[in-house]
Amino acid sequence: MAGRKQQLLKRHRRHKRIALLVSLLLLALLGVLLAWWLVPLLLVLGWIGHEAWFADHLFYSPADDYRYDFPPGTQQLPARVADGVLRVEGDCAGADTLILQLELRAGWLGRWLDPYVRVGGDRQDFERGVSGRRYLNLSGQGEALAAGSLPIRGRFCRLGASATLYALSNPDYARQRLMVIAPHADDAELAAFGLYSRANEASIVTLTQGEIEADAYRRLGLEQAAAARLKGRLRTWDSLAVPLWGGVTSERCVQLGYYCLQLPAMAEQPAQAFGSRESGESDIRRARRHNPLQLPGDTDGVPSWHNLVTDLAALLEHYRPEVLVTPHPELDPHGDHVAATRALREAIAASAWKPQTLLLYANHLHDNDRWPMGPAGQGIALPPAIEPLPADGLWSPTLSAEVQLDKAMALAMQHDLQGPLPTKKRLRRLIQRLLAGRRWPASGEDEFFRKAVRRHELFWVRPL
Repeated sequence: MAGRKQQLLKRHRRHKRIALLVSLLLLALLGVLLAWWLVPLLLVLGWIGHEAWFADHLFYSPADDYRYDFPPGTQQLPARVADGVLRVEGDCAGADTLILQLELRAGWLGRWLDPYVRVGGDRQDFERGVSGRRYLNLSGQGEALAAGSLPIRGRFCRLGASATLYALSNPDYARQRLMVIAPHADDAELAAFGLYSRANEASIVTLTQGEIEADAYRRLGLEQAAAARLKGRLRTWDSLAVPLWGGVTSERCVQLGYYCLQLPAMAEQPAQAFGSRESGESDIRRARRHNPLQLPGDTDGVPSWHNLVTDLAALLEHYRPEVLVTPHPELDPHGDHVAATRALREAIAASAWKPQTLLLYANHLHDNDRWPMGPAGQGIALPPAIEPLPADGLWSPTLSAEVQLDKAMALAMQHDLQGPLPTKKRLRRLIQRLLAGRRWPASGEDEFFRKAVRRHELFWVRPL
């Protein structure tokens, strides 16, 4: 699946290059036939238009239907949208996660401004030009829905009159023993801060130091390797310290110290050592000095797949989690994320302790870099699913305004999310604010402050 994202990105860039070449030829022709000064003027206007309306990485057509299957036996209720109210035929009492399948059609303004649906007190945004089947998240609004008084209206889009409500019932997984698998520092907070901060018993295992792409630290006068080592130390500290903000003590946080973007290669050659691409290090023990327990990989410090799997198996047996929170191997294309869940699966097979449930999360997507779309503090609609996915259940707990603020502050403590925006992105945001009506939160400049701090967290439920 990670390869698919690279293919989509290459196709996107190829189409952009072709469009740019055609545009330049047309501009040159206008300059010859009409007036030379039109060329720089149209170049500036074209660039502004691109930044306002065409800079999103959307690698599918907004007219594509999303394709979701739900587990056999999932309750399905017919629903209708009439007079600005959503009414459901049947009883969904007891369901904690409510997903509404309906058709959306963008109006003409919805091709230039982000179309969204206002449902109750929540807003959920979709692609400009949307025209197809989409899935709204109504979790947390069951009482108003049961009373037949849940208002629903489209802005810059029209809603189909008929819809289907999927009502899913789950145990409260926060009441069970949790282990969160984070490929990098901040993945646990992005995906599951609300969940782990109210869990009765949670542990967090971070797989890598996250040391690469450390150019910002070279401004301190460091060479590349030294900058990478500093970044790795800082993000290692983040992985152990930030969870305390959510109530998870250092005795339940583990940093395994493997190297960023090396997990896929490790998986293909399990006995081979894969040191850092940038820091010059190849001994994982340096990052493990503050771990609360000894692990098999501490014996030789070799950054190999074999050590990673045996480390995870030992952690399963030590913490004995009932529920594992880990990246979605089909939805999240980041190579380290896919490999993390693969390693976890192998560790479960090798371990004497057998958890019961996987809760899968997606911090990245193949084909839409803005999901969850819309402003921070709103709900999370289901992400694009153009190709079929496994028929997993869904669990979408809600976060209070207080927990959302705590989550934003947890992200603000992460060194990798603290850097200033590049000038190009800052200018793009200004243009989009003025011309496209987009807004970003005051809590932080990184895009994850908008995407991750929401009324919902979203997990796919896969029994083991």
